[in-house]
Amino acid sequence: MSTEIDYYELLECERGADDSTLKSAYRRLAMRWHPDKNPGDGAAEQRFKAISEAYEVLKDPQKRAAYDRYGHAAFQQGGGGGGPQDFGGFSDIFENIFGEFMGGGGGRQRRNGPARGADLRYDLEMTLEEAFAGKAAQLEVETAVNCEPCGGTGAKPGTSARTCSTCGGQGRVGMRQGLFMVERTCPACHGTGQIIADPCDSCDGAGRVEKRRTLNVNIPRGVDDGTRIRVAGEGEAGMRGGPRGDLYIFVHMKAHSLFKRDGTTLFAIAPISITTAALGGEIEVPGLDRDVAVVRIPHGTQTGKQFRVRGRGMPALHGGNPGGGFGDLVVQIEVETPVKLTKRQRELLEEFQTLEAAEGGRNTPKQSGFFDKLRGVWNELTD
Repeated sequence: MSTEIDYYELLECERGADDSTLKSAYRRLAMRWHPDKNPGDGAAEQRFKAISEAYEVLKDPQKRAAYDRYGHAAFQQGGGGGGPQDFGGFSDIFENIFGEFMGGGGGRQRRNGPARGADLRYDLEMTLEEAFAGKAAQLEVETAVNCEPCGGTGAKPGTSARTCSTCGGQGRVGMRQGLFMVERTCPACHGTGQIIADPCDSCDGAGRVEKRRTLNVNIPRGVDDGTRIRVAGEGEAGMRGGPRGDLYIFVHMKAHSLFKRDGTTLFAIAPISITTAALGGEIEVPGLDRDVAVVRIPHGTQTGKQFRVRGRGMPALHGGNPGGGFGDLVVQIEVETPVKLTKRQRELLEEFQTLEAAEGGRNTPKQSGFFDKLRGVWNELTD
């Protein structure tokens, strides 16, 4: 049935329905067609499986996009969609949706095995120079590690854990509530499936202890503010020998005295004298690579004019930029008005002012245009 009926029709939703609408529709329909509520009704069971299959596809963004484009063909043999044939069982889907309602804490817990350790977060502050070149960072992390005396088992050396008799090592126990068979975490072993009668003195049966660790991590060049780096297996140790979680490093950039950054592009403001702006010249801007970038200033350059130096910006984090994987350096000009003039400098500027007036503003077209517009506005107001 599910291969013939549109998934959105099965869930009684519009194609543009958001995730919360899909979830709400599935909860309602699953409660209505669940086999426990319709004992002996084969049609209801098939309906329940169909809506579960539909929800499993539509709740996954990638599968939903494939279905929206190709329909059921996206998940047929050779379609490559990873669709209904990949389901782990409709009871798992139902339990994930109703986990909190049924006491499962929002989803199925791992059975008969130690739980994975928690992930850790480390906030790393870096300078722009460090982000440009990359950095070998030494991190001090307070985390849970495997207990050495018991080897992470939680049992006293020379002893071992036994299978929980309450759940038979499954970590969960079932009980009937009305029409439903509800599974809960085993209260005796707390979901581990094992009982430690003689716990380790060092870790009190947890299999892990708190310890400060020193980690050496290579931070790649090109990282930016907010970059997240995952270091697999360097998080907290799991309970009673469970696998370690991961460490996530979040990069925070310090402000730089000269450069500002936008992705791989660096921006710098360069002040120049009025003579350099008027006559032209060259300025030197120091780069993060300790080399100097020479910027040629044409005569008549105004404040705000930008010059781009190709390939002198930041490296791309994944080397994705063409031309070597570096961005550009953008230098913005700021013409600086001279202060504390000498007598001779003032005389020269006054002479220039006289010559400029005689030229009728030909050397300063923007200024002349501004006053022409201002006179025009004034004449309109006084007419």
